Amino acid sequence: MSAPAYGVLRQVSATASVLLENNPSSMTLEGTNSWVLRATPDTPAVVVDPGYRDLEHLELLAGVGEVELVLLTHFHPDHAEGAPWFAERAGAPVRAFDPALCLGAPSLADGEVISAGGLAIRVLHTPGHTGDSVSLVLDDQVLTGDTVLGRGTTVLHDLGDYLRSLRKLIELPPGTAGLPGHGPELSDLPSTAREYLAHREQRLDQVRSALGTLGADATPRQVVEVVYADVDRALWAPAELSVQAQLDYLRSEEQG
Repeated sequence: MSAPAYGVLRQVSATASVLLENNPSSMTLEGTNSWVLRATPDTPAVVVDPGYRDLEHLELLAGVGEVELVLLTHFHPDHAEGAPWFAERAGAPVRAFDPALCLGAPSLADGEVISAGGLAIRVLHTPGHTGDSVSLVLDDQVLTGDTVLGRGTTVLHDLGDYLRSLRKLIELPPGTAGLPGHGPELSDLPSTAREYLAHREQRLDQVRSALGTLGADATPRQVVEVVYADVDRALWAPAELSVQAQLDYLRSEEQG
């Protein structure tokens, strides 16, 4: 794999470019993808997920030219922390699904079409990773935030929400590109979402099996030690969050 191109605005499609923030980790992969959307090089830009309050990255992002709007896919700091500083620097409003993240503009609504950057950007509420997660549909490409990553799987807050969100993405036209918040672009987002759905169903079966051995009151940690035994232990802490979401889902099924 070639070295990540930090600090270099990379053209991905006719309307989307990405600036990779230098914040690699087990959770952020190579770093946060800050997306720059616009119809033409001379059109004011829409910036999606400025990232942390990393002034070096944010100044480079401000160098893309006039910015009309800042959009956030969700509240996590590796996507949203730098938004207030960047918005003030760029003189642009901030919109997100969570009203608390918005500055000078209303919150996003599911199904809304935003006219900005010379583009029509459709908002899809895709909760699961977080309750406020959105995906942004732009022609034949979708910015997925952390709902679908360029590599690996995402940590979950609510599995039921997440499965419904995956089904929304599966319904998009075949060949729709995925532009994730972390990792490389995806050539066929609906196909990847279908693989995610199958993976989640497989994990649920594994958790059910683990509960059969450990007992119905097993803790997330106990389940992780069985289901994720072959996974790097450095990832067990975030895996516990996903297992908690799976246990909540299975227990709600039983109550329902």
